[in-house]
Order: sequence, then C-alpha cells, then structure tokens
Amino acid sequence: MRPRSVAIIGITSRPGSAGQGVLECLRINHFSGEIHLVSRSAESIDGLRCLAGADDLPEGVDLAVFTLPAAAAGEAVAACVRRRVGAALIFASGFAETGDRAAQERMSRMAREGNLALAGPNCQGFINNVDGLAIQMFLSIKAKRLTARSAPGMALVGQSGGMLSHVRRALEARGTPISYLISTGNEAGLDLVDFTDYLVADAATRVIVVYAEQIRRPVKFLAACNRARDAGKFVVLLHGGRGARAQRAVQSHTGAMVGDFGAMRTLVGHAGVLVVDTLDELLDAGDLLVRYPAPPTAGPAVITASGAFAALTNDIAESLGLDVPQVSADTEATLKRVLPDFVVAANPVDILATNTEGIRAAARALLDDPNMGSLFFFFPMDGKLGVLAMHSFLKAVEGSAKPVLAAAWGDTSALSAEILKAAKKSGIVFLRSPDRCLRAIAIVTAYGRSLARPRNDLPPATFTGLPALDRGSQPEWLGKKVLAAAGIRVPDGALARTADEAVAVAARVGYPVAVKAQAAALSHKTEAGGVILGVADEAALRHAWGTLTENVARAQPGLVLDGVLVEAMASRGVELMVGAKRDPAWGPVLLLGLGGVWVEAMGDVRLLPPDATQERIVEELLRLRSAKLLSGGFRGAPAVDLDAVARAAASIGRLMLTVPEIVEIDVNPLVAHPRGQGATALDALIVTE
Repeated sequence: MRPRSVAIIGITSRPGSAGQGVLECLRINHFSGEIHLVSRSAESIDGLRCLAGADDLPEGVDLAVFTLPAAAAGEAVAACVRRRVGAALIFASGFAETGDRAAQERMSRMAREGNLALAGPNCQGFINNVDGLAIQMFLSIKAKRLTARSAPGMALVGQSGGMLSHVRRALEARGTPISYLISTGNEAGLDLVDFTDYLVADAATRVIVVYAEQIRRPVKFLAACNRARDAGKFVVLLHGGRGARAQRAVQSHTGAMVGDFGAMRTLVGHAGVLVVDTLDELLDAGDLLVRYPAPPTAGPAVITASGAFAALTNDIAESLGLDVPQVSADTEATLKRVLPDFVVAANPVDILATNTEGIRAAARALLDDPNMGSLFFFFPMDGKLGVLAMHSFLKAVEGSAKPVLAAAWGDTSALSAEILKAAKKSGIVFLRSPDRCLRAIAIVTAYGRSLARPRNDLPPATFTGLPALDRGSQPEWLGKKVLAAAGIRVPDGALARTADEAVAVAARVGYPVAVKAQAAALSHKTEAGGVILGVADEAALRHAWGTLTENVARAQPGLVLDGVLVEAMASRGVELMVGAKRDPAWGPVLLLGLGGVWVEAMGDVRLLPPDATQERIVEELLRLRSAKLLSGGFRGAPAVDLDAVARAAASIGRLMLTVPEIVEIDVNPLVAHPRGQGATALDALIVTE
C-alpha cells in the first residue's frame, strides 16, 4: 500500500495498455520512488530504460505490478521470489475463477514459500487516498492525499473491483471521504483478513466496507472484526452468492436449514459487523456511520410538510421493525408553541414549509429530546421557499452528534445548485428517496442496539455427568441423557430391552406412556412405525411392544434395536424447535423456530450465536412470525414459559461451546408449557464427529 519502489512487469509501448495505465497512475500521483520497467518488446518507455526480464530487477523492490497474461504470471512470480521482491499485484484473469485452480495454487505456493505477498490475480489494484497513490488497471486515477486534520473516512475492500468502483463513484458524488479502495480478486495470497487487519490499525479509516463472495479464513476474519469493534471502528459487509446452492447431506432439520450464509451472518454480526443485503444499504448505512460514529439505539424523529407522509412513516417504520418514539414533555411543549393549534404536537411532526422559524425550533427540540436517536427531514426543496426551509433546518442541526438525514420531494426532479451545495457542505446524509432514508435509519439503529448489548467474554463452564458418545448420530435415549445433564427437562422414563422391563418402567412413571424404538441408525422413527403414543395400560403396552418391533423390522430389516424408550406422556403446550449446528468453517450457531413439521413447512426460524444471553433468546423468540402463539391470547391460549425455553436454548449453546465433538443438536419438539410450568424436550437428535 506504501511502496518505495515499483516494478511494472510486462509493460509495452502500446498506448492504452495495462502497463501504460499503471505508469500513468504513478506519474499523475507524483510517485517519488524508483520505477523499474520490464518489457520484452521495448528498450525504453517514457524516458525510462526497460529491463529484458524480471530476473534483471534490482534486489528488494517493494512492489511488482504484473501487466502480463495469465500464462506468464507463474514464471514472473518465480523471478520475483528470486529477486526478493516484497509484494506482487496481478491483474490477469484466467485462474481459479475460470476453473484453473491448479495454476493458481502453484503460483500461490511459490509466493508463500518465497515470502512474496501476492495480491490478486483477477483484481483491479488499489487506491490509497491517505498517501496519495493509485495503481489501477486501465484507469489513470489521481488519488487524494488526506491530511492529519481530515476526518476519518471509509475504506472499500472486496473481491470485485468493478463493484468497488461503483461504490467509490457514488460515495465521491456524496462527498463521503474514502481512505482506501482495495481490490483483492481471487486472493491467491493476501485476502480480506489481511487488509481488514491493516485497516483496523489505520487512523484515517473509520468504516471498513467489505464486499465478499467467499471469506476464506472465517475464524481469522471474526477475530479481525472483533479487533475493529474494540478499536471503535465499524465493518459493513455485503456478501454475494446467498442463493440456493448445493449443501452437504445433513442428518437433522437444523443442518438442513442453517447454510453457510446463515452461520456467517449470525457470527459476523455477533463480532460487531453490520451485514447489509443491497448496494443501496451498503452505501447509505456506511455513509451514516462515517458521518455519525455513534450509532443510535432509539428510533428517529421525523419532520415533514406532508400529513400523508407523517401517516405513512409509521407504516414504513413498522415494516422495517423501526420504532417511532413519542416526544418528551419538553419537546411537546416546544412543538405546541411553534405549531398551529390544529396540528398535533407529536412525532412525526407535520409543519408548513413557510414556518421556517418553526422548522428550526422543532428540529432543535427533537435533536435535544433523549427519546430520539436520529432526525429525518422530508420536505419540498424547490423554489425560494424550499431553499429557506432547507437553510433553516441545516442551521438547527449544525454540529449534531445524532444522525441527520434529509430527502427532497420529487424523486429525480431538478434541484437548485444552492440546495445541493448546502446539503453537501452540511455533512448530513442527503438522498432523494424517503424510503431509503428510513431504511438506512432502521439498519443503523438496529446495529447500534446490537453493539449496545453486553458482551460475554468469559468462557462457558463445562457440564458434569455427560454420558460418553460414539461417533455419528446418537439414539434419542442417549441424546436425552445429554440434555438432562445439561439441565434440560425430558419426560420421565427409561430404555427397556424387554416387554417386561417396559411394563416396569411404565408402572413407575405412570400411564399413559409413549413408546419409541431406539437405534442410532433409525433416524426417522415415526415414518418407520417406531413411535406409539398414549399407551393406556399394561395390556396395551405389551401389544404396542409387538406392533412397534414388527413395524421397524419391516421398515429396516436386520436393524438391531438398543431397546424401546418408555416415557410418561408430557402435558400439552406449544411445540418449538431448538437446535444448533457447528458449521465446519464458521463454528456453532443456535436455531429457534416453531417445532414439529412446521419448522420445515414454514421456515420460521431465528439464528443466534451460541453464547446468546437468555434475554436475547427471548427477544428473538418474540420476533418469530409465529410469536403470537407464544405471547398468549391467541384463541384463548395462555402465554408460554419463554424463560424456560431460553434456558434450554442457552444450555444447548453451552453444549456446543464446551463439547467440540458435537456437530449438531436437534430438539424437536421442545414443548413450551404455560408460563411458570417450564419446557420439555420430547425428542432429541445429537450428531458427533
């Protein structure tokens, strides 16, 4: 990023070539270090002598830029290693992205063993606005040179140079400061983790925007993001490739529903990363965080000249999960003083554009209101009246630590240069879409709340009394022993190996009972006829024993059962599913959802980190689409014992953190009984490796 000497390997005298573009970048950025040219076709270019090959370079060049075809890159890497070059930047495509992974791996291994830092291939270079240097393929860009007095800006790093170029142009048009743009391409050497680490330590960077299609070192990336959080910096991530793709076979509902993206999103969010879904969100949320480094935890105040939009705001906010707070008593008094008697002094504030003094007073009062986390202004800004209204608003919000956004009526209709200049100079976020403004506020407010949650940095305590587990799927009876040792309630019962033992167990726990065939290889007991519920007495139990064993023998001939699990029938409640999966790359995640067959039919689930607090688990349960079944009142049903469900889920998370050989846990259903009556795990599948 700060080379003192640069070699351009593969430059030609042809105008417009990649090598000429790199040389032009060095020239227009007044690069003061040594420049070495390697060309097979020219003796000199632009007054600089050309070397015949990379082996003719002086030893210890800081950066070699390859403007070569893919076929020549491997030999150039070898030559750079021999000449002890510090780093190489490779523009060429035609490697892993087209299927030639072997050539890329050979080049990567050569560089790694030769202590050569490799950027690319298939990348577009970098822009360093801190030191005033750009090295780009085909684009002659004059980098800015930020000073010590410049406000910290946004760094863009990602695997698509084209995507980053789009983001850069959009941000520059807004006047958002950009510290770096770094295209990582195929990441045969240096990757997102390396550059994120670099940016965490960079004083000129406040927000690190990452575009990723694959994060190759998840654990290291999480550690880098945690360091960013500890340093008071923000990481904003847009991850491509979230659609359906092949997944390895799984043995439980949880494994089937938690893909790579779900695990990634959950765990990077836990590490303090803001994950966004669209380019608009990337731009708007990142811009807000650069300009206002204290993400709000309370909802916005809204000022508008449209009564209709004041009404719509609440609808839009509700769809975004955004609270529109009520004004405080002091703010209400101020609003009553500046608003006509027929206007309600409430949030959103509906005020006439002609009332410029009222706009200023309302904006100031709302910003000072502790109930408000941010301020959004949606107004007509055309004509003299619009200019006056905007200036009045900007005067009121000058120096605000709370995020301030404004949108002008009229979508892409023309605005005066005076309005645009004033908005840009003010430092607020200025857009043309009120919906985008509210979405950006919702995203950053939710992010602020997530950062405000207490962090649990203490390692979890291990459980005592856990049974020994074989490798693979565990039978239900053994899985329930694990759950019981973890403090999760299971029905009273035991494994019976004969009909007489089954009768004895039933006599102890009391009829009616459930009987379930048990074997690690019998993962779908119900489909095999291996589950019979509501067995009322001894005669029925002996008959059920015969029926059950015959059903299983017919469904899976030759299967040897461990026995039959005999359990007391549990009382009714709402069936939930609580599970966990250890993603091989990212680590364990928790899953909560409606249980029984509905978990597959509806996909109504929430994902959590394994060390989520019980309070956070309850919060996520109430965000399920089916949450009305839990809160009470639905067709007269009582509220369920959410605290007991949360305790069970927290224990499952603790199991995943303390027993690394467990890769999946699927408790479905976990019956949530009425409040104060607990929760019972009726079925359990545990998979180990």
